[in-house]
Amino acid sequence: MLCTSAQSGLCCDLLVIGSGAAGLSAAVVAAQAGLKVIVLEKSEYVGGATAWSGGWVWLPDGDDDASRAKAYLTHVIGRDAEHRKIEAYVRGARQLEQFLQAHTPVRFLQNVTLPDYHSSAEGYSAGGRSRVVAPMDGRNLGAEIHRLRKPLPVLTLAGLMPSAGPEMRHFSNVTRSLQSCLYVLRRLLGHGANLLTAGRNLTLTNGNALAGGLFKAALDLDVMVLTRSRAKSLIHDKNGVSGANVKTVSGEIRINARQGVVLACGGFAADAPLRRRYYKRAVGGHEHRTVVPTVCDGDGLRLGEAVGAAVDSPSKDSGAWVPVSMVPQKDGRAAPFPHFADRAKPGLVAVRVDGRRFTNEAAPYFDFMRGLFDATPEEENPVAWLICDHRFQRRYGLGFSKPAPIPVARYVSPGYLKREATLGALARTCGIDGVRLIETIAAFNENAQSGDDPDFGRGSEPVNRAQGDPAAGPNPCVAPILTPPFYAVKVQPGCLGSFTGLKTDVKARVLDTSDRPIPGLWACGSDMASVMAGRYPAGGISLGPALVFGYIAGRCAADRDLREIQKTNKGAPHEHI
Repeated sequence: MLCTSAQSGLCCDLLVIGSGAAGLSAAVVAAQAGLKVIVLEKSEYVGGATAWSGGWVWLPDGDDDASRAKAYLTHVIGRDAEHRKIEAYVRGARQLEQFLQAHTPVRFLQNVTLPDYHSSAEGYSAGGRSRVVAPMDGRNLGAEIHRLRKPLPVLTLAGLMPSAGPEMRHFSNVTRSLQSCLYVLRRLLGHGANLLTAGRNLTLTNGNALAGGLFKAALDLDVMVLTRSRAKSLIHDKNGVSGANVKTVSGEIRINARQGVVLACGGFAADAPLRRRYYKRAVGGHEHRTVVPTVCDGDGLRLGEAVGAAVDSPSKDSGAWVPVSMVPQKDGRAAPFPHFADRAKPGLVAVRVDGRRFTNEAAPYFDFMRGLFDATPEEENPVAWLICDHRFQRRYGLGFSKPAPIPVARYVSPGYLKREATLGALARTCGIDGVRLIETIAAFNENAQSGDDPDFGRGSEPVNRAQGDPAAGPNPCVAPILTPPFYAVKVQPGCLGSFTGLKTDVKARVLDTSDRPIPGLWACGSDMASVMAGRYPAGGISLGPALVFGYIAGRCAADRDLREIQKTNKGAPHEHI
């Protein structure tokens, strides 16, 4: 039920805190089951980090793939694998996909997929699990489109984020194909018209389409979505969690939730004290630069811990690492640009300040960062330089710098992109060992002529080649660096979200420090300790579990009854793996 009173503020069946993929998934599932749901979002925009994401979701490819998917995750995660939770994820993934198809506008692009990241692991799949959300017409949201968070600015062209797959290939081939040139021109003209009429993008793509599709489904089910509303504390007694005290623009109110509360606040990646507490390798005051909105600052952890929840931190890594370069902004600050695919293109190397390569540059972003961490002495900052020649920059761009026909000088002038006529001069500008850099490039070029990389096997993995240039050969990820001037951009540790989170069971129920479920409290998304236990098996392993365990939390909340409450309160420890 949904009610109001002067004494209680608002009443509902389920309160969801956070409006990213996890929170909206839980809200839509619970509302579809008949619950009256309120979603709280402390910013003015709906969508959280999901709206800024690439929109890739890792879901096993149907029932026939379930056992192989479980085997793959178990192999990659290793001794930290929670088998029952992996089973719940794989089983719930199929149910989630059927639910999305039946009750939301969220769809996945056909024939657009990525290979899993570890081809030697048992249960590996060359495609079908990592899928990207299909574009959505934002006009279907009506006036509510203006409450949806816009795409991450540094990943857009004047607010336009090309969709993964065929559209991205058109943008990449704009100077080489008349068909692509005409396609991009039409897309830009349409986007320009949207900016004039609506002030934002209306063709929602990638993560923006996922957030928009779930938002639309929530609105259609009469979910109340309150923005600029922050949960200050949970209402908690011996019977469990039954709501929250909330700060709104109109003052503080109490929201009572008969079935309980779902925490889906987006983790803590934007909170510097929590990063310092859980993240490693922050040397000399240098922070990991996060690529999530500032609202993802640990509210879920704090709210959970305040009512006795346990925090589970992976033994391996506490964040979804990604290399970032810092892009100067007009206000004097700098914004992190995540380097996803440029490192896999042919004609680039990554070196540390000693001028040496340290890993396979075409490796997935998490593995690239692990290579940098492992190669950097503990007392040094883990930074590197991506280096390419003029041909590469004009063909592919480098980081935030765009390829032809956009002038490269606009990225050199503010200092984002370093440019010099020789490799020696570039080394001096960047503070790299020049002698070693020249030797490194010479050795790389000798093998690159034939498409080989004996040092790190670049292009040997299917996921490498999927991010490379299929038009280049014999190796889509390897080409010599020959044509001056030469360019470099500095990269440093960044993250796409946090892996450390609240300890939960297979039903997404939050556990206390004695491994007992806290009645009426669920966690999903980055507020839930990652089922991947600090590993990164494939693209979409953040959004996939966020959606699935949001789905599980929504179903569990809808099914919760007095018998479950009484059973839980007897105090018997709950097996959570």
